[in-house]
Amino acid sequence: MVQPLKDRANVLFPGIAIAGLVAIAAQFLNDHYGAPAMLMAILLGMPLNFLADEKRTEEGIAFSARTLLRLGVALLGARISVEMVQALGLPFLALVVAGVLATIGFSLLIGRFFGRDRLFSFLTGGAVAICGASAAMAIGSILPKREHSERDLAFTVIIITVLSTLAMIFYPILTSALGLSRDATGVFLGGTIHDVAQVVGAGFSISEETGDLSTLVKLIRVTMLAPIVLVAALVLRKGAAPEATRPPLMPSFVIAFLVLAACNSFGLIPAAAKDAAGDISRWALLTAIAAVGMKTSIPKLLEVGKPAILMLLTQTMFLALFVLGGIWLIG
Repeated sequence: MVQPLKDRANVLFPGIAIAGLVAIAAQFLNDHYGAPAMLMAILLGMPLNFLADEKRTEEGIAFSARTLLRLGVALLGARISVEMVQALGLPFLALVVAGVLATIGFSLLIGRFFGRDRLFSFLTGGAVAICGASAAMAIGSILPKREHSERDLAFTVIIITVLSTLAMIFYPILTSALGLSRDATGVFLGGTIHDVAQVVGAGFSISEETGDLSTLVKLIRVTMLAPIVLVAALVLRKGAAPEATRPPLMPSFVIAFLVLAACNSFGLIPAAAKDAAGDISRWALLTAIAAVGMKTSIPKLLEVGKPAILMLLTQTMFLALFVLGGIWLIG
């Protein structure tokens, strides 16, 4: 038993180590120059595409791109609790949930106008609606494997991170120009910016109170990841051809996410363990996205084209207008 595990570890180690080094470099750029860590990880990984086909590193990179990302998503559950949801209040909670569902529905409707199929529309729509790169990786892990799966995932992560960074810069200026209240600003930033890090950056650039509220709203959007992925897995399983490999009825990382969220809601996770889970989650996701970059061919990435970029931009604008309209209606 021990020897097979040791042999398996020896096979996986080189690829995981390379992806981990890319993740460390990306985090260094984030810490010292403010560059988005997720974007840096995938951009630094892409020139190393040849390693994804190298015998010594192939399996470890594939393991990082799939298993580590599921571990990272599962551990996000340790940050979620029922108290967070209750603290927001019913009107704004309904707005956040409606924004997620409406954006995904809108994405499925407009995909054909941009020449994209429903799977790509769901991938990008879920990333925009829920939590950016993390959602894209979670959704990508349950979608049927296709010829351009890694390319589409890498493209989505890159564009979604760029748009999220731009939103971090310009949305606080927009909320100030519109004269939104502190609470409305926090709900808007947390309800529209794609990635958690950029929400934190935008919110705390205004005030500590706005930062706390926007982060809370963002984490509530993150809680939508598990049910959305679960429903999608069930739909894909039902619609799969008889001879095709079906997604699991209940993805294990979704179960882990829900269990951790429940444990946190009952106060069963100590603060130290919660912090550790957050750190492990961040590094697992960063290593996973570096591996996704290494599995992505730059020439193939360019094949996605401008219509797909315009589609993501349209999805982002829809979410912003939807949440803004909801804030004005709530008053």
